[in-house]
Amino acid sequence: MSRLKEDKIKFLDLQFTGLFGRFHHTTMDSKMFRAEDFTDGLPKLDGSSIRGFTEIHESDLIIRPDPSTFATVPWIGTPTARLICDILSGGSKREIFPRDPRGIAKRAEQYCIDQGFDTSYWGPEVEFFVFDKLEVNTMTPYQGQSYHIQSREAPWSTDSVGYALRLKEGYLPSAPGDTLMEYRNECVDVLTNNFGIVCDAHHHEVATAGQCEIDIRFDTLVNAADAVQSYKYIVKNIAKKHNMIATMMPKPIALDNGSGMHVNVSLWNKGKNLFYDFADEYAEMSQTARYFGGGIIEHAQALAAIVAPTTNSYRRLVPGYEAPVYVAWSTGNRSAIIRIPAHYKGPKFANLKRIEFRAPDPSCNPYLAFSAILAAGIDGIKKKRDIGDPVNEDIFKMSPKRRREFGITQLPASLREAYEELESDNAFLKPVFDSETIDRIIEHEEKEHVELAVRPHPHEFSMYADV
Repeated sequence: MSRLKEDKIKFLDLQFTGLFGRFHHTTMDSKMFRAEDFTDGLPKLDGSSIRGFTEIHESDLIIRPDPSTFATVPWIGTPTARLICDILSGGSKREIFPRDPRGIAKRAEQYCIDQGFDTSYWGPEVEFFVFDKLEVNTMTPYQGQSYHIQSREAPWSTDSVGYALRLKEGYLPSAPGDTLMEYRNECVDVLTNNFGIVCDAHHHEVATAGQCEIDIRFDTLVNAADAVQSYKYIVKNIAKKHNMIATMMPKPIALDNGSGMHVNVSLWNKGKNLFYDFADEYAEMSQTARYFGGGIIEHAQALAAIVAPTTNSYRRLVPGYEAPVYVAWSTGNRSAIIRIPAHYKGPKFANLKRIEFRAPDPSCNPYLAFSAILAAGIDGIKKKRDIGDPVNEDIFKMSPKRRREFGITQLPASLREAYEELESDNAFLKPVFDSETIDRIIEHEEKEHVELAVRPHPHEFSMYADV
């Protein structure tokens, strides 16, 4: 409340996340905000208008701001601050709404503690594209369907001939090939100084046409999910400020790498990383880590529906573009869905031991994705489902026969296959997700798939507010 006066904040932007990852907000005059609102919440939400939340006869919901998420928004002219909100059910109890993604993430954190792990750390690697311009025509099928991407660094550009980045050759180029360094600098400045999100580094990614990555430091589950939502919000708005467009769409460009959101995770107790064991010569993984990874392997097909939740996600999940298609694990092997980073070894680096799950993409809801990954991993620990033997070959180059010899299966090839897998394998989610939430996720995905089947391609561009 002091900051509102000190920073002369005139408006408060109250933000929350829908079940399917969309960031929503409502704005109020800061003079109308009371300290009691942090406890009682504000009656500002019609749940029936948020897809997957409530029916019209049960629509009165409450948003309760979290003061730890206070941040000033520099690109808005009038002094404005934002607060991320939890969603509460209406009535006398005012409990966390069971389909509030942030509430689900909080339940996941508590579930982790109940299982004997006082902390889980999450390090998401969010990739995205920044285009100079995007033209889309999907509304008039009788006239034609088209989209046109403009990027000054793309090989099809006519503006920067001689400095173009060819397909799959955009990894860490220096200027003038990398046209977006100053843009990313500004994003990092806002992330760090306005939103309190610590950034390690930023760089151009493998694809042409403005693929970027800004590395944010690992954090606890809810904080890391908050950071991902803020990250998306920031990079899009700063792009808009410069008359560009940022997208979290997993695969906007054919024949080039897509955007992933690799998720690094480790479990800790009393300050000790429980995923590290020096006795394992190959990967320095503890048995706890092997069981956690085994849970992800066991439920990988069902997890796909949550961590890769759009039809376009399955354009990315194809061989040949560093996107993981095959359900396997290894150290340093980017063709498997689980990688154990092998940059360092030895007790000195025990705090860095983690599992990197490579299937997620940035179109997912981070609260649900992290919660589902945690539920799968703990299910593996409870069942003592060992991760099995590593695969130290390029799986993309293996013959089908050799993959069968290794027992390597594939992720779903489409969203339809993914939600069918989730429908048949969701018991592992139930300690964290209630049954109705799981049903609504499946129903939503089925509806989106049907809509795509009857509408002209590429309808994906208008599915979500990501572009």
